[in-house]
Amino acid sequence: MLRYVTSGESHGKCLHAILEGIPAGLELSEEEVDRELARRQRGFGRGERMEKIEKDRVEITSGVRWGETIGSPITLTIINRDWTNWKNLMSIYASDKKIEEMMVRPRPGHADLAGALKYGREDVRDILERASARETAARVAVGAICKKLLAEFDIRILSMVDEIGGINARASRMKPEEIEKLSEASLVRCPDKSAEKRMVEAIKKAGKLGDTLGGVFKVVVTNPPVGLGSHTQWDLRLDGRLAQALMSIPAVKGVEIGGGFSVARKFGSKVHDEIFYDKTRGYYRKTNNSGGIEGGISNGEDIVTRVAMKPISSLKKPLRSVDMISKKGVLAEVVRADICPVPSACVIGEAMVAFEIVRAMREKFGGDSLKEMKSNFERYVGELKNL
Repeated sequence: MLRYVTSGESHGKCLHAILEGIPAGLELSEEEVDRELARRQRGFGRGERMEKIEKDRVEITSGVRWGETIGSPITLTIINRDWTNWKNLMSIYASDKKIEEMMVRPRPGHADLAGALKYGREDVRDILERASARETAARVAVGAICKKLLAEFDIRILSMVDEIGGINARASRMKPEEIEKLSEASLVRCPDKSAEKRMVEAIKKAGKLGDTLGGVFKVVVTNPPVGLGSHTQWDLRLDGRLAQALMSIPAVKGVEIGGGFSVARKFGSKVHDEIFYDKTRGYYRKTNNSGGIEGGISNGEDIVTRVAMKPISSLKKPLRSVDMISKKGVLAEVVRADICPVPSACVIGEAMVAFEIVRAMREKFGGDSLKEMKSNFERYVGELKNL
């Protein structure tokens, strides 16, 4: 079984993640996780905190010895450098409470009001601190380990920005390796240079208006094996699990697998991926409208997901709201935030997809050690060639 939990608040002392189920024998260093954390912090449109304050670094405090996982739960800690400026406001002590510093003007589109009502809190900061996308730094740390494990099976995860503020990239004819290279070098993780330039200008314009922008990003799994997930129960279907994982990212409002909504407007003969066979490749497809998943099971083609992200709800020119104490109409709280976090959301999406692919791999191939898991994998792949 593979599972993880995270803890910590946006301006608390630190974030934690505990990851359980990684086999023993995987080489792992803090520097490898740090590289993924740094990728999450980059991207044009990020806010002042990510640009000037936080320099995310992980500390691994369990589950790794002498550079290798040992099969026990892996504990990851990321210190919030900004906490030094919030010690009293985020204090655990009742003596530090100040009524005048409570936040009572919930932001439309955020968890502020719904969370405060659900948990019976008078200060919406009790909600927004955990609902904040800052929590995803811990997820990216978990994803970094999952990506390292997948690399042992020659499986890679890559991402790109498809759209920001209605500006679309043109990358449909690019190979995955080309998309990855160009996206990593882009200010907005977009491989289309022309679209990148227009996206940057749109983000600048939104910033001047005190507004925010959303967009669409793509996450692709290359070289997955046939047989991940299952058709036998609703909660075992791989596409459903990927959709839930991606939908859990803050501000995400939609997920597509493969052709997604576009296939609903076509004839079946134009949608389904025809099946071919040769002795060298085995079964294969010339198209991939299904996004690498059929009946909840991976079919061996690249797994392709597209994710829609709304503009974030922290606006410098706030929308109308209601004061939770006086019940009078007011403007919502103004909270320091990004203008457009879509490029960094790509990296979070990679982490969530990596976790779900590893979870399916662990269910399929088991193994307490990496050596055992690889042996099971290789035997299975070998058997497929005879079918």
